[in-house]
Amino acid sequence: MEFPDLGKHCAEETCKQLDFLPLKCDVCKQDFCKDHFTYAAHKCPFAFMKDVQVPVCPLCNNPVPVKKGEIADVVVGEHIDRDCKYHPGKKEKIFTYRCSKEGCKKKEMLQVACDQCCGSFCIQHRHPLDHSCKRGSCPLSVAGCSAARASESKPWGALNTLSSSWLAQRFRYYAAAFVCWGKGSSPLFQQ
Repeated sequence: MEFPDLGKHCAEETCKQLDFLPLKCDVCKQDFCKDHFTYAAHKCPFAFMKDVQVPVCPLCNNPVPVKKGEIADVVVGEHIDRDCKYHPGKKEKIFTYRCSKEGCKKKEMLQVACDQCCGSFCIQHRHPLDHSCKRGSCPLSVAGCSAARASESKPWGALNTLSSSWLAQRFRYYAAAFVCWGKGSSPLFQQ
C-alpha cells in the first residue's frame, strides 16, 4: 500500500529527497530534510533575521550587547576601554583569610571559622584547643595543650594511629568542656 501524499520533498535544489518528517525553516518557511534544515546548509537568504550572535569580550569573557546597525568590533573595543572589569596589573589575592591566633601570620584560601569564638584561623590553629579558645568552653592553659600534645606523641604500640590519636584528642576536649559546663560556665547549665 502506497501513500502518495505522505511526506514532502526537500526544497534544496541539489537534494529533492522525499522526507517523511520534513523540517520547516522558521525564516523562509520552506521544508527541508535533516541534512539541509540549518540556515547555513540551505543558504537561507533571511538567516540574518534570526541568526544573531553576541560577541564576547576577550579579556573578561562577558557578552557585549550589540544593537542593530552597530559594528561588533567597535562595540567590543568601547567595552574594553570603558566597562571591562579585567585589570591586567591588579591580581586578585587568593590567600585572604588571616589566622586570628596571636603571633601566627599564616593565611588561608578558605575561611576556617571556630564554632565557639567565630574567629578565622589557619589549619594548624583551627581546633579550639590549638588557639586557646576562650568562649563556649573552659580555656585550657598553654601548658595543658602542650601536655596533651606530648601525651599523644608518645608511642603506645598499635593504638598510636591517626584515628586513635584524633579520638583521644576529641575525648580530652569534650571531657574538659564537660568539666567546665559542670562549673556553670556554659549557658546550658545557667538558669
